[in-house]
Amino acid sequence: MLTTQLVRITFPYIFFISLVALAAGILNSFSAFKTPAFTPVLLNLSVITCALLLAPYVNPPILAMAWGTLFGGIVQLAFQIPALRKINMLPRFSFAAWKFRKDEGVVRVLMLMAPAILGVSVAQISLLLNTQIASFLQTGSVSWLTAADRLMEFPSALLGVAIGTVLLPSLIKHHAEDNVAEYSRLLDWGLRTTLLLTLPAAVGLAMLATPLIATLFHHGKFDANAVLMTRQALVAYSVGLTGIILVKVLAPGFYARQNIKTPVKIAIFTLAMTQVMNLAFVPLFKHAGLALSIGLGACVNAGLLYFYMRRQGIFVPQPEWLAFLLKIAVALYIMGGVLFWMSGADTEWLTSSTLVKCWRLAIIISAGAFAYFTCLWTMGLRLSQFSKRLA
Repeated sequence: MLTTQLVRITFPYIFFISLVALAAGILNSFSAFKTPAFTPVLLNLSVITCALLLAPYVNPPILAMAWGTLFGGIVQLAFQIPALRKINMLPRFSFAAWKFRKDEGVVRVLMLMAPAILGVSVAQISLLLNTQIASFLQTGSVSWLTAADRLMEFPSALLGVAIGTVLLPSLIKHHAEDNVAEYSRLLDWGLRTTLLLTLPAAVGLAMLATPLIATLFHHGKFDANAVLMTRQALVAYSVGLTGIILVKVLAPGFYARQNIKTPVKIAIFTLAMTQVMNLAFVPLFKHAGLALSIGLGACVNAGLLYFYMRRQGIFVPQPEWLAFLLKIAVALYIMGGVLFWMSGADTEWLTSSTLVKCWRLAIIISAGAFAYFTCLWTMGLRLSQFSKRLA
């Protein structure tokens, strides 16, 4: 009954976030990336504010989170309206629906939406199936997977969504100009930038799993056993982090050409493969098997997208890829050594105070990042070489 009440409060959020997505698409097409990128922060601020201020006055307190979600949708939409007005693209509502049915662009968008909706539903079905499987496992499995997923989603959203969002308008522009060389070169930039940033993130999540989880979640009823169980899921997720982010970079290569069907077919195949891997991994690794299936499924998805992109002549790699990958491998090895040496024993993270863990984790992450980028710099790689303007 409580879940039903929460759904009723949050349900109107769908209306507002749909308009937010439409506004973000308009702004991105005009290369106005800052406003859409900052907008999701407002949802977080709204939820946090309601949790702090409203929770003492509602019963049960969890209702404050639901109201925070609804208010967050309203605030996000309101924040984007001035940006739309600034570029003179604030939509005008009209009830003359017959006009739109005759519009060629609207018809084309509706035709493209059909397979896109199927593709999105595949991801949701996969999430639903995995949640159902986890609910039959040891008590706490859903929570352990959710906590690990939150940590995995941070680099995924920070890097994958950002790079994919920036890529799509430029790819559309090059496709419209029939500039195959620039189209391919821009995809090459996206792939190199993704690997440069996501591979150390994946290694960092795996090697610092216990310090991260103990620092962020080891409070209240989230005991030491929950930390260790969540660590298993996070290490399994980290295997597929690069694949998850690569999908967000490779898929726009098809979307820009209005080829929605290929990514959708691959997504459906990936869903089937993920469930097959669940049958193999869950009996052996329990909840961590679900995370491993998702990670490996994402790698399969990214691999197939890359294969069909090469097969269709969409992408031709630029020179010196082998040297680039070898430099990253060496830098990852050095970074991994620094993280292993500085992280210490797991028991230290389970017994230290929160303040000590925060400071220590910040120092370790900074040292790892410094070691990684210094090693790359020593081997001749410069971050300025990955500027989108140069690409």
